[in-house]
Amino acid sequence: MKRIGFLLKVKPDKIEEYKLRHQAVWPEMLAALRRTGWHNYSLFLREDGLLFGYFETPESLQAAQAGMSQEAVNTQWQTFMAPFFENLSGAQADQSMVELEEVFHLD
Repeated sequence: MKRIGFLLKVKPDKIEEYKLRHQAVWPEMLAALRRTGWHNYSLFLREDGLLFGYFETPESLQAAQAGMSQEAVNTQWQTFMAPFFENLSGAQADQSMVELEEVFHLD
């Protein structure tokens, strides 16, 4: 499994609503993530809106994104969540993730 860490930025005035939406992620979206190789997925949010995400996948971030791009529910979810993010430049949030380089891991 490849470990993926990424960053996004949530608008500060949308943080509380962003948290609420993630307390009720659609079951179809959760199933699509699992089906396309997103495992052990977590999101961490700093009080200024900096969002760190982590998941494990068999291949790469790009392969996991490609799988999700084929899921109709993902398009709906990305549209639903787009107003929460800064600096998307017209792209979906899941296509705007800034992947971080893993520099250390302790098993």
